[in-house]
Amino acid sequence: MQIAHTAIGVNFIDIYHRKGVFAPKQPLPSPLGMEGVGTIRAIGPDVTGFRTGDRIAYAGGPLGGYATHRNVPTARALKVPSDLNSETVAAMLFKGLTAEYLVHRCVTVGPGETVLLHAAAGGVGSIACQWLKANGVKVIGTVSTQEKAEIAYANGCDEVILYTQDGFQMQVAEITRDKGVSVVFDSVGADTFTESLRCLRPRGTLVSFGESSGPVPPLNVASIGGLGSLFVTRPSIAHYTADRRELESAAQRLFAAIGDGKLHRPRVTSYAFEDAASAHADLEARATTGSVILVP
Repeated sequence: MQIAHTAIGVNFIDIYHRKGVFAPKQPLPSPLGMEGVGTIRAIGPDVTGFRTGDRIAYAGGPLGGYATHRNVPTARALKVPSDLNSETVAAMLFKGLTAEYLVHRCVTVGPGETVLLHAAAGGVGSIACQWLKANGVKVIGTVSTQEKAEIAYANGCDEVILYTQDGFQMQVAEITRDKGVSVVFDSVGADTFTESLRCLRPRGTLVSFGESSGPVPPLNVASIGGLGSLFVTRPSIAHYTADRRELESAAQRLFAAIGDGKLHRPRVTSYAFEDAASAHADLEARATTGSVILVP
């Protein structure tokens, strides 16, 4: 189906694709963008369940979101509830689906457990923090500035650490009384990975789902045994939404959580479509909070 975009999501994975950290499957020169919201303008002959004029959103699948119009595979298209505006959905869908699988399916965290969440004021972190808190989990968040610390507290963090000033391992030990946390959700990568492992309790799990500061260092598998029989996983949204039923279920959970107020609508930074380069520069410099979108 062909859509006219009304809002386009900007995610750190777009920077990874631009830099070649993650090689796109399409031949170069390859477009960018994995998320958007738009109105259907044309439908192929074999498409069912959608019609011209429907508002749909997508996250993942073939690259090509940085465009005014594009073709979207039906398998990735999701109908947008009428009570959600396009800007909110473009700001939350990819990040929200990521937070959904991290919090609900990648690793099980129960009420009363404590986790460490890096980049707690970022796009995914802001959503994951709220969901974890709603599930009764104690959340220790890390951020890079005092301004972002205030945002992290507003998102539900119980404790916030400025990791760029003081490190975080010793502070996590103090907060947990040397017990460590059950899970570390780490999207930062090089700057935090090794120290994150040392924040875990025995048999804890490190979920490494990004590397905004650079690739993580090589891991000596034997070392995670000595640190307490730890688990390490490197999940991808592609593997948690490849099945259409899982994608629809995750989206329904996300849309319901937004609709009932469990997840508040994000702070959104909008850039004109032609200012995509500025959006990337600001995101890479960690100069943004919440979510970033392009508006055609």
